[in-house]
Amino acid sequence: MKKKLVISLMIIFVIIVVIFCYFSFFKQSDEQKEIVLNSLTGTIYNITDNDIVLKDINNVEYNINLDGIDSGSIYLGDSVSIEYEGELSDKNDENIKIHNIKVIDTEDRVPIDWNDNGIFSHYYVDAYKKLKEMSIDEKIGQMFLVRVPEVNQIEDISKFNLGGYILFGRDTQNETKESLKTKIQSYQENSKIPMIIAVDEEGGTVVRVSSNPNLRSEKFSSPQQLYQSGGYDKIESTTLEMSQLLSSLGFNVNLAPVADVSTDSNDFIYERSFGKDASETSTFIQTVIKASKQNNVSYVLKHFPGYGNNKDTHTGISIDERSLEQFKSVDFLPFQAGIDEGAEAILVSHNIISQVEENTPASLSLNIHNILRNDLKFTGIVMTDDLDMGAIKYYIDDSPAVKAVLAGNDMLILTDYEQAYNDIKNAINEGKITQESIDHSAFRIIAWKYYKGLL
Repeated sequence: MKKKLVISLMIIFVIIVVIFCYFSFFKQSDEQKEIVLNSLTGTIYNITDNDIVLKDINNVEYNINLDGIDSGSIYLGDSVSIEYEGELSDKNDENIKIHNIKVIDTEDRVPIDWNDNGIFSHYYVDAYKKLKEMSIDEKIGQMFLVRVPEVNQIEDISKFNLGGYILFGRDTQNETKESLKTKIQSYQENSKIPMIIAVDEEGGTVVRVSSNPNLRSEKFSSPQQLYQSGGYDKIESTTLEMSQLLSSLGFNVNLAPVADVSTDSNDFIYERSFGKDASETSTFIQTVIKASKQNNVSYVLKHFPGYGNNKDTHTGISIDERSLEQFKSVDFLPFQAGIDEGAEAILVSHNIISQVEENTPASLSLNIHNILRNDLKFTGIVMTDDLDMGAIKYYIDDSPAVKAVLAGNDMLILTDYEQAYNDIKNAINEGKITQESIDHSAFRIIAWKYYKGLL
């Protein structure tokens, strides 16, 4: 009896197992039959870790996680085809599973060593496409941020393909808001590529716009005065007001704030600085840069690597003998704070930092620029102070423009741009300057202009 019972139970168990396997097999088959792979074709606009940003032919942007898929063979600018299951939208990719990704075309691939995932990196692909359409003359011209000339203001924009104009007091005095706006608009209308239109509006002693009562009823106060009257809140509100005024007139860049650390009223830079230690100056810089992001006016940190107690480089040579460690522990801090807050551009001074590169102004020093790029991880626009200032004019017997390019500057602030253009063109022809270095700087500038919405 027991034997029959055991046999019966075994038979029942086998039947159950067979039935279970039967239904499991067909259930799996049905599921496999239901998998439908969709495809998406587009261009890679960003790559971070295992995530990509892809834009399709209609310029719709998708954020896609390539979980489990090797992304090592795809690069910025590649045209790719992705096969996936699930439903993909431009806002949510959580419900999709990537099966494979295939590179279709690498024609617009951004040079790999240019892809630094920097502040403008979302626009690198567009910038690279634009760059490929440009002549070498146009690329050189984009690197020039020049003082508005007294003659041929309109003609020279196209003749030299100028990247930008800086307006000084003589360019804004006696102007009304409408006349100044019209003048700036005429510059833009005659430029093939939208221009950077810059001004020094620091507040206090350097006020190229608000010094004209037609443009503002009173001059903007200095950062020190603003802080005394209302702390960082006053700094923020004034930055917003300043940005709104500049933007309404057609300016898109303000060559401010002063990030130099100075606590001694005898220092040349003191009156223009925040007048406090490195920590509080860093907070000041963070406040200004954060507020500046609420408008389309970019602010430029100056004067890297830090002015200290040095004398005026407008009129002559200034030598700073402090150690690099002193700069790291004090002067670099406000610049690093600004970079972390999203600063787009940094202006380099003409001070000679003897412990970094003896006998070479910082603006022309490759070592100084390497520190800014490699140690402070700055990926934005690096520009010189005016190359026609005394510290350069009376010190450099060769072309300062050529030396500035070789040092790694993206933009050169100039007055004599015709001479600079000829010098750089000759240096390229002689092999002193590589076309790649010109391309890389022009590429950054174009990416900046896309970032700013100018292109």
